[in-house]
Amino acid sequence: MSSPLNSKALAGTKLRTRPLTATIILFGGFAALLFSLALSISVGAADINLSTVWNGVFHFDADNIQHQIIKELRMPRALAAALVGAAFAVAGSVMQGMTRNPLADSSLLGINAGAGFMLALCFAFFPSISYNGLMLVCFLGAAVSMGLVYGIGSMAKGGLTPVRLTLAGAAVGALLLAITEGIAIYFKIGQDLAFWYAGGVAGTKWTQIQIVWPWIIGAILGAIILSRSITLLSLGEDVAAGLGQRTGLVKAAGVIIVLLLAGTAVSAVGSIGFVGLIIPHICRFLVGVDYRWIIPSSAVLGSLLMVLADIGGRIINPPQEVAIGVIIAVLGVPFFLYLVTRMKGE
Repeated sequence: MSSPLNSKALAGTKLRTRPLTATIILFGGFAALLFSLALSISVGAADINLSTVWNGVFHFDADNIQHQIIKELRMPRALAAALVGAAFAVAGSVMQGMTRNPLADSSLLGINAGAGFMLALCFAFFPSISYNGLMLVCFLGAAVSMGLVYGIGSMAKGGLTPVRLTLAGAAVGALLLAITEGIAIYFKIGQDLAFWYAGGVAGTKWTQIQIVWPWIIGAILGAIILSRSITLLSLGEDVAAGLGQRTGLVKAAGVIIVLLLAGTAVSAVGSIGFVGLIIPHICRFLVGVDYRWIIPSSAVLGSLLMVLADIGGRIINPPQEVAIGVIIAVLGVPFFLYLVTRMKGE
């Protein structure tokens, strides 16, 4: 009885998919990303021309001060922006696809706040913890926060809805942020947490890049492998189950991917919101509803957005820098309000 409906739903999905546009975004966006990375390396307190950037990357001279700046300061910063931008964007696209919640984002649902709470506990009680250990506790904090949000949102009469999920995330996030600030004041670690509050890639070292990139790239590849199942889930859990999907297993795998992406990104650059909200919506508008295109497009455009935001933070008020989290929030808050006004009947 359900197969005609499922066939019609899948046919509609195909009609709303634009593979040519997606291909253009992937290749064009990747080319723009490469240029933006070069520009990011050249812009800063010490301006470096692009030819010097090329030589510093491919013909490094240890005696050249500009080459040292390029290698030790600018390159890890630019690569960190690209990696975490992709991580936040893909995490948002996976969450929106699985929950069918247009407001799903790791910051709005309190996941970033959970990771930050555990970060504060580590700074207070285990100040000498290794970076790998820091990443692990960020994962745990993100997982606990996600569990609280889903649990509170599901308790309401009528079950879990997009707005209830978002409100639960806001409540849990506010609570964890307040506790985090209390810990910072009591243990006098506010200066250590200031970087996390603002969110930024300044000061990123190669050691951090070497630790986080396998996790982020691996989780993005996992999301791409899972993308067909996420597309079916986005049509409705009944449709996905009717087409033979093991929805519980898919959701569990998706949750693990989101925790890996959000936890790793927060441990690397702090709490940066709205990337996972903005980028998936733009990708769905451009390429359609097939997550086999949305997820890789989100990775490319998320990287591009973060790198450009980092460049913008350096050129708005030189020689001072504006935190990258502020730049993203200026874009994200109006976008969030626009989405809320479009959610009729909630």
